[in-house]
Amino acid sequence: MTLIKSISGIRGTIGGAAGEGLTPLDIVKFTSAYGSWAVKRSGVKKIVVGRDARISGSMVNNLVIGTLQGLGIDVIDLGLSTTPTVEVAVPDEKAAGGIILTASHNPKQWNALKLLNEKGEFISDTDGKEVLDIAERSDFIYADVNDLGKHIHDDSYLQKHIDKVLALPLVDVEAIKKANFKVAIDCVNSTGGIFIPALLKALGVQTIHELYCEPDGHFPHNPEPLPENLVALSKEVTSKNADLGIAVDPDVDRLCFVCEDGSMFGEEYTLVAVADFVLKHTKGNTVSNLSSTRALRDVTENHGNEYFGAAVGEVNVVNKMKEVNAIIGGEGNGGVIYPESHYGRDALVGIALFLTHLANYGKPVSVLRKSYPGYFISKNKITLTPEMDIDSLLLKVEEKYKKQPHSTIDGLKIEFDKQWVHLRKSNTEPIIRIYSEGDSETGADGLANKIIADIKEILNLNE
Repeated sequence: MTLIKSISGIRGTIGGAAGEGLTPLDIVKFTSAYGSWAVKRSGVKKIVVGRDARISGSMVNNLVIGTLQGLGIDVIDLGLSTTPTVEVAVPDEKAAGGIILTASHNPKQWNALKLLNEKGEFISDTDGKEVLDIAERSDFIYADVNDLGKHIHDDSYLQKHIDKVLALPLVDVEAIKKANFKVAIDCVNSTGGIFIPALLKALGVQTIHELYCEPDGHFPHNPEPLPENLVALSKEVTSKNADLGIAVDPDVDRLCFVCEDGSMFGEEYTLVAVADFVLKHTKGNTVSNLSSTRALRDVTENHGNEYFGAAVGEVNVVNKMKEVNAIIGGEGNGGVIYPESHYGRDALVGIALFLTHLANYGKPVSVLRKSYPGYFISKNKITLTPEMDIDSLLLKVEEKYKKQPHSTIDGLKIEFDKQWVHLRKSNTEPIIRIYSEGDSETGADGLANKIIADIKEILNLNE
């Protein structure tokens, strides 16, 4: 059993002993802490709750809602929803915050409480630590019987969210409708199976081939939208002569595409393509995390704008976007953040902008993909002994490459012309994650192997 308490939320496997998994006692404890924090911070006794379709969702939902009511907080219950939909609903409802019950791309035995502030954005590092401290001290008091919160079901936000997407100035419904796209979708039997077909129909897409759209939480494959998990979607695209395939994760904040020939567009290139379209029509900066493809920087600079890197983590990307007034940003895992809509990764927004882009482009998806710089990312890791001083090791690597452009805002990222390597230490285990990118798989792997050899050499010097 696993229970991970982090600033962004509480994540764990269902079952086991209290404090060792995401048990009912843990759910009540951390919901109590968050609810108390949110009300104290805002003075508002209202919180929005929504969930993905995973098997444990109903159980967790009941516990969270009952706990919030017990604190005297009114609950706007969206039921089966998406992470971006809850993010949209929080400010619309003028709520103190929101809780999304989802473990994102994790397998079915996992669930989590993702925590939002009153803006519908993930809580900050400081706020997260305060919530964890409140939980540790059990510093919360429940309401008496006359002051219990109300439970309000609201299933209107599916349509409200879609309406907001369609109202974006760059979304061209007529162009999409005229293109007469045939689309195959894989929604991994979660809430994307409700939201994605509804969005596509609203965008004028008439032919939708649905794979795994029953929101019963029985994931048919590993729910992370990676190439090895999208074999069935690729086959569906080619067998049905679809123009493209669309895949989302269980809470619909990650998005990736499959080309008409069954090849992968690449989740790293979801943001690149959408940003390219936005930058054609709007001048401004872009942001992605340091482990994302350089292609976004290339595309941004080609449009005469400036790219900025941020530490890994959605809240860090959002903070950087606000700092540099970016018009679009996100993460290389298929996460598109478009401030014109809201500051959160949103697959619905990404789909609408991408389909408008594709309709205007007028050529197959595979041709669009080839129009972007071709980079390859290699992901590796080194396991160290628990007593190893990883910070000291990274300082030695930095010293070795001090003449190269580098960043230390999140581990160590070193640039070699258009290639880069990013070293990050894990917060939970004694490992260094090594991401590298080059213009070929061989180049990316070669760069990673060079840095790994350097690390081993440094470690030998210390022995």
